[in-house]
Amino acid sequence: MRSALGFPLAVLVLALLAAAPFWVGPYWLGLLIGMAGYVTLASAWGLFSGRTGYVSLATVAFFGIGAYTVAVLSEALPYPLVLLVALIIGMGVALLVGLATLRLAGVYFVIFSFGLAELIRQLVTWYETTVNGTLGRYIFLPFGPQHIYWQLLALATATLLLTWWVQRSRLGLALKVIADDEVVASHIGIDIARTKIVLFVVSAGIMTLVGAIQSPRWTYVEPAIVFNPTVSFMALIMALFGGATRLWGPTLGAIPLFLLFEWLSANFPNHYSILLGVLFIVIVFLLPQGVAGLFRSRGEKGAT
Repeated sequence: MRSALGFPLAVLVLALLAAAPFWVGPYWLGLLIGMAGYVTLASAWGLFSGRTGYVSLATVAFFGIGAYTVAVLSEALPYPLVLLVALIIGMGVALLVGLATLRLAGVYFVIFSFGLAELIRQLVTWYETTVNGTLGRYIFLPFGPQHIYWQLLALATATLLLTWWVQRSRLGLALKVIADDEVVASHIGIDIARTKIVLFVVSAGIMTLVGAIQSPRWTYVEPAIVFNPTVSFMALIMALFGGATRLWGPTLGAIPLFLLFEWLSANFPNHYSILLGVLFIVIVFLLPQGVAGLFRSRGEKGAT
């Protein structure tokens, strides 16, 4: 019964969100763009990290790759082809990283993923200043904020559908076994390395597209903007707050936390990073299963 009602409701909500640019002002449209971007980033983070237990801080590495690909190629290629090239580059980098590092576990993978984002930022900075002779690039594309929003909304919808499919597929079952015990997973014939790499590459591809789609919004991009590590931490906090292993968990986390972060950055710009760190600690200790897990546990208690 719930599933029968859930699908029409989801379609209605999606239709209302798609029509939002026709009845909201520029400020609220900007908020919707930010929320759609972080819903997608948090969902993509949960798609890999929430289901494998590998905490990744490389979100901004792929986000920045997508943004800079558009900045470099926007005047040379048609926009759809630029997005395709960005996707290929992002997934290619993720494949190389996955083959080299997904055998690492625990804090070692966390450290490497954070270092990857910083390494790519430094390489782009070196290339821009040494080879190109400038620090940033301008992006001029013939579409407005509403077009960016619709693209992000479509990508967010596709990410949620992909997550739904993974949860109900053999891949999702294999991921549950891997997250519980990799030794058991290997003994029952699950190709652990390939499963993790495939999911990491798909997740990275989504993150790359978010950066590529959002980059025209800034007009001017430079490494400090698109490789800001705050993006990685915010995606992580949002996914954990909502429940990284749940279908709607990252969405439940991304929307209220994005609005909260916007308010904090506007009212407490000098203390924003400190407040972000405190919030992360509170979420980890008080909501280990996220908001979605909290609601589910209460529902199970009520049923008993």
